[in-house]
Amino acid sequence: MRARINKLRSTEAAEIAEAAMVMPVVFIFLLGIIWFGRAFNIYSTITQAAQQGAIVAARPTCATCGNAFPANGSVGACPAPNPTVVCAVSAVMQASSLDPTQIIGSASIGTPVFCAIPFAPAGSCSTTSNNIKVCREILLNQPGQIPVCGATVSFQYPFQFYLPFTSLNLTQVLLSAHAQSRMEN
Repeated sequence: MRARINKLRSTEAAEIAEAAMVMPVVFIFLLGIIWFGRAFNIYSTITQAAQQGAIVAARPTCATCGNAFPANGSVGACPAPNPTVVCAVSAVMQASSLDPTQIIGSASIGTPVFCAIPFAPAGSCSTTSNNIKVCREILLNQPGQIPVCGATVSFQYPFQFYLPFTSLNLTQVLLSAHAQSRMEN
């Protein structure tokens, strides 16, 4: 009878030791899933924000005003009576509890080709005070289709991982957002 009790005690101790070795690895794995999911959520949000900014940048403010495009704006001026590119980007980001003041300047995307549209202002690229790069009246990349003119909005947003005991702990990654929208005549 004592032999059986001793055998059960030794297997219980082995199971506890195995669990003590495996549980930290499982915990780190679960934390990794959570933080990569958060990074994907932020990437999706900033991509949607850039798309909304590009839509605002490419559309005239009103049909009877001529080709008066909205201003780039600044976060301090939101909500503005007229839509601005920065306000459109900020609204989407704030809806997902992201701070638009953390936006970092856009990475270089090459030299845009400007459109030659009669009775339209010359195309231009500018960076807002909030580090959002807005290019208007540029030729959009659409392989296999008729070239169209439009606007692009691009910026980067920082994300920091918190994965203790890994090489990714406190690593900052810049998530890039770039969107384009064609102009409506």
